[in-house]
Amino acid sequence: MIKVTIDGITVEVEQGSTILQAAEAAGIEIPTLCYLKDVTPEASCRMCVVELEGMPKLVTACSFPAADGNVVYTKSEKVIKARKTALELLMSTHKTDCFACPQNGMCKLQDLCFEYKVEDVPFQGIERPIDDTNKFFTYNPNLCILCHRCVNTCQQRTCRGTIDTTQRGFQSVVSPAFGMDWSETNCESCGNCVQACPTGALTMKKQKNYRRWEVEKVLTTCPHCATGCQYYVYVKNNRVVDVEAADGPSNRGLLCVKGRSASFEFAQSDERITTPLIKNKETGEFEEAGWDEALDLVASKFTEIKNTYGGQALAGFACSRSTNEDIYMLQKMTRVAFESNNTDNCARV
Repeated sequence: MIKVTIDGITVEVEQGSTILQAAEAAGIEIPTLCYLKDVTPEASCRMCVVELEGMPKLVTACSFPAADGNVVYTKSEKVIKARKTALELLMSTHKTDCFACPQNGMCKLQDLCFEYKVEDVPFQGIERPIDDTNKFFTYNPNLCILCHRCVNTCQQRTCRGTIDTTQRGFQSVVSPAFGMDWSETNCESCGNCVQACPTGALTMKKQKNYRRWEVEKVLTTCPHCATGCQYYVYVKNNRVVDVEAADGPSNRGLLCVKGRSASFEFAQSDERITTPLIKNKETGEFEEAGWDEALDLVASKFTEIKNTYGGQALAGFACSRSTNEDIYMLQKMTRVAFESNNTDNCARV
């Protein structure tokens, strides 16, 4: 263990910890934009710079290792001035149309500019075309600060490596190799890069239908498969409008494309069947029926098949979206009631 003093507060942290981790242990918040937990520090946004006693230049807290006896200042005049300049540089290519941005009100860049009183931008960049080639999300380079959180998420967390920073200077953008369309790459459209974005550069297309302050967040488990990913559903007017990955034990803040973009929409579909249907033999059309009537019909048909052909003519095939308890009950029914060993589960994920 080593001792580090930050803004007059002395804390003990493990050797090898960064100054940012030491500050967290001391209960001191250092602003970050590019920092992403469990990913190699990027240190590109320069928002986490701090003053270290004995060092001639400011250091980035997210990447600089703490040493025993360090004395750190996180809010000195020198630090505040450097952070404000960093924000002004980031805003040089950032289109300030916050009212039209889906991320308005939940943008870290917006919050930091307000905190550091960045109102006028002395630098001027260029405008670049919006990339709308992905079915589920949009990339607007005019709102991108090149923090690389999306790139690092894709490369180090989801391990797809679909995107990287391309071009140079004001032309720099995040994109697939050789400027390909997202739809032509190995991108799985999981949207984890979108969730990592601290601005409105990457946004889910369904995000246009709500604002964060309009929704209630409810923690639940993704119903799509048996992995058990945790996420928050965003509820607006008693309807689910979006999801956000939670830091669950099996998903650690990540989701697949089905979990993020398909696991809830069917629940509100106008085509969803909500009552049992039994086909009228005379008209050939399905008609609504009661649950008791439908279950009695199914049970009688199972019994008829078993009595005619034996239990081995029947099988129980469980849905991977079902809970373990439901799946257990189905195999029990197959083995005991059907007297059949033909039971399986489609959980092949």
